[in-house]
Amino acid sequence: MIAVEREARALGSIVRRNFHLIRRYAGWEVVFLFYNVINTLTIGLIGLSLPPGQRAHTVVFLAIGALLWNFLSILFQEISNAVSWERWEGTIEYSFMAPIHRLTYLMGVCLYAVIYGLVRTVVILIVVMLFFHVSIQRADWIGALVVLTASALPFIGLGLMGAVLPLLSTERGAQATQIIQGVLLLVSGVYYPVSVLPGWLRWMSYGSPATYTLQASRQAILGGRALSSLVGISLELFLSGFILVPIGLFIFQTAERWAMHRGTLKRNG
Repeated sequence: MIAVEREARALGSIVRRNFHLIRRYAGWEVVFLFYNVINTLTIGLIGLSLPPGQRAHTVVFLAIGALLWNFLSILFQEISNAVSWERWEGTIEYSFMAPIHRLTYLMGVCLYAVIYGLVRTVVILIVVMLFFHVSIQRADWIGALVVLTASALPFIGLGLMGAVLPLLSTERGAQATQIIQGVLLLVSGVYYPVSVLPGWLRWMSYGSPATYTLQASRQAILGGRALSSLVGISLELFLSGFILVPIGLFIFQTAERWAMHRGTLKRNG
């Protein structure tokens, strides 16, 4: 019990530390949030250029894609860039040599990313609804939240895999994570249905958890799809997360041992 309590306190400390970093870099947070809000509004305004009969549906379709992608990309970025942030702050040796399990450290980073992503997404959602005067009375918000929660797990697994890149390359690893994010953005149907993708590229959308998250969330919000009909896809997302997270942990720990052996864990360049 003492060991469990120690790990639980350590997990909470990691979450609190990361939120304290937000206060330290509050100016950056304001700039990033402002950019995300403007980016989402700009994408939604594309729908207003269509004929009146298609405007409302298209605006909501695009806004949902931008909002969900904002949440999922925050999950991926915060987890995959955890090593880079530790190097930036000069705390990587202290964090990785602390007397806690590596799983506790990674779980703390993931929990922080989920909470942080949800808060950012809710703020942007409120701005979007006020700006476009959106009123979705038939939306199943509980169903959309269930799908969004389920999608966090597979993206945590992908984020852990992406976190390996800064371990392998101190100079270009963090930038290389953008390649993974860019591929997911291209094939997941964030701003368009995946049916418009070329056949040779469309198959990649079937392996992206973002594809199913976006489709199910749009069905819940635009069509008012019942919660019971979303349980199946939520279970599939959970299952993919239970597969991807252990794989991500294994890959991360293997890369960490390699970086320690090569002496590149703390090196900045």
